Parts: sequence; C-alpha cells; structure tokens
Amino acid sequence: MNKVIIASLRKNAGKTSIVVGLTKALNKKIAYLKPFGDRLIYKKKLLWDYDSALITNIFGLSEAPEDMSIGFDYSKLRYMYDKKTTRERVLEIAANIGQGKDILFVEGGKDLAYGVSVYLDSLSLARYIGGNLIFVIYGDENAIFDEITYVKNNMNIGDINFKGVIINKVQNMEDFMNKYLPEIKKIGVPVLGVIPYQNDLTYYSIDYLREHLFAKVITGEDYLNRIVKNILIGAMSVNALIQTPILKKESILMITGGDRADMILLALENQTVGLILTNNLIPPSHIVAKATECKVPLLLVPYDTYETAKRIESIGPLLTKDEKQKIELLGRLVKDNVNIPAIF
Repeated sequence: MNKVIIASLRKNAGKTSIVVGLTKALNKKIAYLKPFGDRLIYKKKLLWDYDSALITNIFGLSEAPEDMSIGFDYSKLRYMYDKKTTRERVLEIAANIGQGKDILFVEGGKDLAYGVSVYLDSLSLARYIGGNLIFVIYGDENAIFDEITYVKNNMNIGDINFKGVIINKVQNMEDFMNKYLPEIKKIGVPVLGVIPYQNDLTYYSIDYLREHLFAKVITGEDYLNRIVKNILIGAMSVNALIQTPILKKESILMITGGDRADMILLALENQTVGLILTNNLIPPSHIVAKATECKVPLLLVPYDTYETAKRIESIGPLLTKDEKQKIELLGRLVKDNVNIPAIF
C-alpha cells in the first residue's frame, strides 16, 4: 500500500482539496487519516474532523470519521499519550484503516508546527508512517519562494522520504510558468505540480451559508443549492443602488434588514439568488409571498447587517460532499497539472 503524507507550512493551502483531486484522478481504493483534527464537528454525541467526514462521504469509505483522528484537544492528548504511545496509536489506526486499500492519505494539521508539542505534527507523522511526504504551497510569488526556500534550508527531513511540493492556487499561470518556475526549480526542491487558481472553487451555496450562520429558512427551501458569487449589502437607498452597476453582476446574494421591503422587492425584481434578512425581522406577508412566487430563498438571522456581513467574510469556502462539480474540477486540475507518478 502506498502512503502519502500531505502537509503545508501554513493554513488554507488546500491539502484536503489535493487529496480529493488525487483520489478522483487515480480512481484507486483509498484510506484517509487525519491524526490531529483541527476542524471539530460534534454530531450525534460523537466528535470528528470536518475533512475526515468530507472524504468519507465523497468516496463512500466504510470507516467512521471519528476513527480517523486520535484527538482534537491538546490537554487531553498530553494526558493520554507520550511520544512512544502516540506513535503506536498512529500506526495502529493506519494499519486498521489501510487494510485492503491501495493508498493511505495522511493529512497533517493546519500548519507545519501544529501538534508538535503532542507529537502529531506533519513531520512526526511522516516519520511514524514512513510514507512519501508532500508539501502544498500557495500564495503570491514571493510567499512561494519563501516557503520553498525554507523547506530547502531549514528542515531536517533527511530521515523522511520527501517527494516535493505542489504549488496551489496560482493566479497567473502563464506568467508563473515562464517567469517564476524556472527560478524556483533552481532552489533544488522538486516541484510535482502547479495548479491554477479557480474562482469556481471559492464560491459557496446558500445552504452552506445557512448552516454556518444558523439561519432560519422562511421561503425557498428547495433552492438552497444555488451558488453565491457576489454579495450585496442592501443598506443604502433604493435610488442610490439602482444607479450603481452592482445589480448587473451574476448570482447575487443580498443582505438587508427584514424591514427594508423596498430593498427586498428590488432584489426580487433583479433575480438575486437569495436574501439574508437581518435583526430577526420578518417582512410583510405579501413580500414573503412574492419571494415564494419568485422561488428566491429568504434566510433569517438575529445579527445586524454589519455583523452578518462580517460573519460571512470569515467563513471559508470549504468543500462539501454535495458539490459534485467542484469535486470533478479538482480531479481534472490534479490530473492535468500534477506529476502523479512522481508522488508514488
């Protein structure tokens, strides 16, 4: 069985997306392990990691998500395990989950140092399991240079089978490949692939926002799968908004007060994909009926407009199991841009 440890130097590099893309591109039986969970979910009196649940649901794994992580809490891990027993536990889980599988993917924590005090950082995991280590790098050109140079100069990974880096979310592929990649290769770290930035991977559905905002659905429950590409704050006057070009953008979600009937009607007339109504104010019944007729979801939240916008801004566009187009796109991106044989 091949074993691959996917790590990054900082958070939001796209490690889980790379696992999804590789699995789609390879079409092999996989196992997945995330020993130190960093995206905690509590459901049905069980604790599991969001990424573990995602991989399980996308690829129909038989193992339970809660069995893919050793723990989530530093103090509990320090109390339960020392370095020796941590290593033994990781190897035990890897052996159980990996039975009968072609590839075991092990995902490290949100950054390189995460979990080091409890012996569950990415480099320790690579030493325990003995698989191939890959770093996912992203950012602007200077950040990419810095991280790859750091890998070259400062990491004592001689006892690890380090395969190289995948550079992710590159904004200008042609410029990067012609101007920067030749210089990066001179550093001496193997580049396994360069994946272009995709706007489609940054969008989220109305239902995704509903879940993260704990919003109540007033109308349009059957249309919550619509994709949000632009967000409009409906705090100005209707006349002022009409004079701006913003209403011409596609897939707009409007945030406005439930008492702003004028703004809600304007949104409905301009075919917005949905509205978030703030301050727990439900609009008059004829407005609700109009939204129902237009098949536009109305979501209700207790926060004011500013707080709602701020909360949405802090929500990362995490992949969900139902976003089949994104999942297929990740598979194509990895297949077209990553030297997959070099990883194994």
